[in-house]
Amino acid sequence: MNAALKRFRIVAWIVGTFLIALMFVAMPMKYFADNDVLVTVISPIHGLFYMVYLVLGFHLAQQAGWKFWPQTVGLLLGGTVPVGSFFVERWAHRRILEEHPQAADPKTREPVH
Repeated sequence: MNAALKRFRIVAWIVGTFLIALMFVAMPMKYFADNDVLVTVISPIHGLFYMVYLVLGFHLAQQAGWKFWPQTVGLLLGGTVPVGSFFVERWAHRRILEEHPQAADPKTREPVH
């Protein structure tokens, strides 16, 4: 479970960063500056990473033994709201460490706060 959690956390940050860049930089440039270059670059990257986020999120939820509703669905929808993936990533990390302490990184053995 440690590897699944680590992969999900990394992809959640990537998805969140690209969604923020898309919504707060690229889209305003498209509509206010009539320049859609960033949208054409960032959109497919975000879309690709969101698909990876969905797969890894579903895999993580299955390994954690979570119900489909509301835990898994909430986890998966976190990547659709700007900054949502950051909160969902933190929530999932804390919850998994509470439910499965063996999932902590063996190098650090992060305490649950």
